[in-house]
Amino acid sequence: MESVLSKYENQITIFADYLEEFPDTDELVWILGKQHLLKTEKSKLLSDISARLWFTYRRKFSPIGGTGPSSDAGWGCMLRCGQMMLAQALICRHLGRDWNWEKQKEQPKEYQQILQCFLDRKDCCYSIHQMAQMGVGEGKSIGEWFGPNTVAQVLKKLALFDEWNSLAVYVSMDNTVVIEDIKKMCCVLPLSADTVGGKPNNAYYFIGFLGNELIFLDPHTTQTFVDTEENGTVDDQTFHCLQSPQRMNILNLDPSVALGFFCKEEKDFDSWCSLVQKEILKENLRMFELVQKRPSHWPPFVPPAKPEVTTTGAEFIDSTEQLEEFDLEEDFEILSV
Repeated sequence: MESVLSKYENQITIFADYLEEFPDTDELVWILGKQHLLKTEKSKLLSDISARLWFTYRRKFSPIGGTGPSSDAGWGCMLRCGQMMLAQALICRHLGRDWNWEKQKEQPKEYQQILQCFLDRKDCCYSIHQMAQMGVGEGKSIGEWFGPNTVAQVLKKLALFDEWNSLAVYVSMDNTVVIEDIKKMCCVLPLSADTVGGKPNNAYYFIGFLGNELIFLDPHTTQTFVDTEENGTVDDQTFHCLQSPQRMNILNLDPSVALGFFCKEEKDFDSWCSLVQKEILKENLRMFELVQKRPSHWPPFVPPAKPEVTTTGAEFIDSTEQLEEFDLEEDFEILSV
């Protein structure tokens, strides 16, 4: 496995349809719901982008499952996009959308805690180790490429063991978001619904747009594993993209995508529903449907619950035999045109 993956080290995937430099234009650029005027706020725009946690391929971490791969180069891009998507939700939850990151500046302890959740170690809740092993329960072998639905299902299950963040992750079925089901989940837990897509077998994390071009963070760069330092912090410079982000014409987008939204409170979710009904569902080609109640032909909704086990969190899925506690869920299309 190592010899096969070594050729991917230090690789940056570049396609001809990627547009690297921002054009000189008066148009607005949108980044995760926040707008920037490109002509006068370029430095602010780039600062906003570099503040996002950037997860890429890594090498030289401890072998997954004890004997598996020690690099995810060539197969882990969709998992890394899932990490970036979830990390942004955690930043919004603990630090707020307006929080910013500055190089070599001391950050809040919540930031360090968020980063620790994603380190490439088996005892970190959303590590590549945990996601790969939980993927076994979704029919994916360790080292096999994931699709967006598999990543969403894996994050939903891992969140059950994340007591610090207390996230309720809802994954829609058949392109249908059911308001009633989400509110049932959030009577106990806050809501996080998780954005992933790209080209076939290449996953990218789309964070914004400029006109007809999508702005994204690319996980296809292999960096060396970074661990916690003696003082309990993490050297975080390689977890932020300090170069201009890449862009892609929306016509080049693969139709297999997952859209992600984070709602901290019920009023945020109610506002999201109103916005979707007003601005999105009026279109003829809808990406998804929003309904009040569960369709009658669907089985009853049962909120996901953590299985009764003697260990918690990462230790729970240290053995793939324990994945039998989870029911396998059928794959479904996130987006159909």
